[in-house]
Amino acid sequence: MSSLTAALTLDAAGGGAVINRNIYGHFAEHLGRCVYEGLWVGEESPIPNTRGIRNDAVAALRQLNPPVLRWPGGCFADEYHWRDGIGPREQRPKMINTHWGGLVENNHFGTHEFFDLCGQLGCEPYICGNVGSGTVREMQEWIEYITSDADSPVANLRRKNGRDQPWKLAYFGVGNENWGCGGNMRPEFYADNFVRYNTYVRNLSGNRITRIACGPANADYVWTEALMQIAGRHLDGLSLHYYTVTGEWARKGRATDFTESEWHQCLRRTVDIDELVTRHSAVMDRYDPARRVGLIVDEWGTWHDVEPGTNPGFLYQQNTLRDALVAALNFHIFHRHAGRVTMANIAQTVNVLQAMILTDGARMIVTPTYRVFEMYQVHQGSTALPVGVSSPDYALGGQAIPAVSATASRNAAGAVHLSLVNTEPHRPAEIACALSGPVGARAHGRILTAPAMNAHNTFEHPDAVTAADFTAFSRRENNLTVALPAKSIVTLEFSK
Repeated sequence: MSSLTAALTLDAAGGGAVINRNIYGHFAEHLGRCVYEGLWVGEESPIPNTRGIRNDAVAALRQLNPPVLRWPGGCFADEYHWRDGIGPREQRPKMINTHWGGLVENNHFGTHEFFDLCGQLGCEPYICGNVGSGTVREMQEWIEYITSDADSPVANLRRKNGRDQPWKLAYFGVGNENWGCGGNMRPEFYADNFVRYNTYVRNLSGNRITRIACGPANADYVWTEALMQIAGRHLDGLSLHYYTVTGEWARKGRATDFTESEWHQCLRRTVDIDELVTRHSAVMDRYDPARRVGLIVDEWGTWHDVEPGTNPGFLYQQNTLRDALVAALNFHIFHRHAGRVTMANIAQTVNVLQAMILTDGARMIVTPTYRVFEMYQVHQGSTALPVGVSSPDYALGGQAIPAVSATASRNAAGAVHLSLVNTEPHRPAEIACALSGPVGARAHGRILTAPAMNAHNTFEHPDAVTAADFTAFSRRENNLTVALPAKSIVTLEFSK
């Protein structure tokens, strides 16, 4: 089959916004086997662990240079009462996770365990507080418990529970999806509640918190308007949730058993987030032209039907090459909007939705999406560079998306990274790229692809989809040519 042809321009001397490293953030909700088994196994477990947190998961995630981890939800956050998760574990009360499968949880993973996990990962904590069923006092005292060094009853309770010095808390979400599972609120009602609760999210003992308000679902621009109008001067971030659903909510489509039409529709719905970010940003710009407030895409990723035979409330799905392309395309869009998008958190870290890691008891594998995070971490904290793309369409069933997508950045050392995606599952792409500015002569490439669209890793075959060295490119002065295989993701590095 003949190759597609595409043309790119890359200005290495140009400059855009800095790609906030938090765009590569993660999300771990008390949902299914994400926290319990996926991250927490308990100190008595035969699975190797450090203070109850499984070592293999931490080691794998550390390889991604994770910047931030959001917890405890999600919908779970607005039914979580933090005092149930502190103190001697054997004395902690159990609770029913009413949102996700009716599981009875023992609260063995709470505030102290979460901060221990963040310390082991080397990432910043992002806690989502309870507005839906919690009180202002409860939220105020949680902040005090975490961050205060005062001689106060709440800070002394933390000391009694084994932590003398306060932790640093960088990010705090005042509620989650309060338009839905967080209370079914109207935007004006939530905005007033945000201002009220936020008053008591105080900066204590030298700690400074970035306060994140519950933002819209998908294309609810009315919600964004109301929040920015009523509460804009009080918030530092506004969240946005968007999931790529191939079918309909009632029947989303299988994670591994899908047609090319479903492949195309999944990728097409992924790139729709570009319009959402653009239009929500435009609303925010009217109230915040200086772009002080970040757009926080703290839930994103694919949402497929659960794997057959698993608890439907656990949201366990496999992860294929298609999901990897979804991740890469999302990153390209977030990079383009780096002036407004300051954090993104994929849903979720382990065993839930578009996970980095899957576990089965003591066994663990990484997913194709994990490999994208691994390949793209070079863009964290780098300056976005202008990239022009002239690509043919990948058309199917009367719908079309660009066959080739690209993003580029320059890091502090001057190295330039160019990442490319070919969404076409059958045809390779020949790309002619005109370079300008300082692009180093030393080059190295990595590629993620596989023979089949639904290729995925299993516990029996954990490396069916993995990254490999890529050499199918050549350069002559300022002209770069890349032979990009079908259904592939490539990152090229140019250094001095």
